[in-house]
Amino acid sequence: MARSLNEWLWQHEFWLPPGITWEDMQESEDVHYPQPRDLLLSIPFALILVVIRCAFERAVALPLSSKLGVRDKQRPKAQPNPMLETFYSTCCKNPGEGELISLAKQCDLPVRKVERWFRRRRNTDRPSLSKKFCEACWRFAFYFISFFTGLAVLYDKPWLWDHRECWTGYPQQPLQPSLFWYYLLELSFYWSLVFTLPFDVKRKDFKEQIIHHAATIFLISFSYCANYIRIGTLVMVIHDASDCFLEPTKIFNYMKWKKTCDSLFMIFTAVFLISRLVIFPYTVLYNTYYYSMEIFQPFFGYYFMNALLIILQLLHVFWSCLIIHMVYKFILQGTMEKDMRSDTEESDKDEESEKIREKEKNGIAYFSNVTSNSYIQRNGSEPLNSRTHLTNGHVKER
Repeated sequence: MARSLNEWLWQHEFWLPPGITWEDMQESEDVHYPQPRDLLLSIPFALILVVIRCAFERAVALPLSSKLGVRDKQRPKAQPNPMLETFYSTCCKNPGEGELISLAKQCDLPVRKVERWFRRRRNTDRPSLSKKFCEACWRFAFYFISFFTGLAVLYDKPWLWDHRECWTGYPQQPLQPSLFWYYLLELSFYWSLVFTLPFDVKRKDFKEQIIHHAATIFLISFSYCANYIRIGTLVMVIHDASDCFLEPTKIFNYMKWKKTCDSLFMIFTAVFLISRLVIFPYTVLYNTYYYSMEIFQPFFGYYFMNALLIILQLLHVFWSCLIIHMVYKFILQGTMEKDMRSDTEESDKDEESEKIREKEKNGIAYFSNVTSNSYIQRNGSEPLNSRTHLTNGHVKER
């Protein structure tokens, strides 16, 4: 059964244009073509990248965060409560009003205290600022290396300057060693992101991130097996270009360098919108959809490749809307809004609102005392103090 499934999966009709078979893709001493088994190397390389990341964050990023003044916010801890802890870990982390009332009765606590316990417990699970800083440093280091590696690999390649060259001689385009290692680097990195996804900082677009990683891995893997190497390298370089500016923007935001952060954010916005909404559709989508038809007729791989690219483009549009909204807020407010993809701590607004209510209560009490004393004084009863101010400025003790 496994053999039959393998034969069905690797039918040349799925992967190669009409008229081309796997026999036409046989290797020789001088000519090497992409082999699907090469992709298995990405798994151990991904694990190596995870180890390198852990060492980098502990030995480089974390000490750097403390030197640059990145301080974790002191969060009030929730008081130990076995019953609430059990409910939190097994049932729900954000209970509704009815559940809060029920838990308050069981614990013999006011509902407000139970609500505060859950809020503080949730904040305890949120990633610290130093963790976000370390993660941004690692991504910046990789995207920086990957982007300039891609430029070094592609600067002398004809398809970087003339996109029709992506299809010259397709699919019988020999695989160069530099392209192989560049592909392996990118694929291993995205596999490492999948492996660390449960431990990384979770943002509001967590589901979109999963779709993005899955589409990217499928796209890289399929483009390698079907020898879409040339178009795949263009996709990777275009993506890394804007990511090189995104991560340092986050780093300076965590450092509270607002002016530098705002400047980098505007540069990132321009690079992202141009690369993802202009260059990518023309260089990749239009190239893959239209120019490729000059060389071969449509087949399954053609449709599958374009479907994955369209999914990526839809994600580009989604993130572009978020970025444009942040730019709009930046123009109105004069400073960059917090990352809309990140969750803010609930205690920030709740604790501040509690403090405001306390101040209002104190202000009302003070105002009440003052008005009552003034009323007493106006009615000739107890004076405000033992001194009475005279018109000449002197003070007379009573």
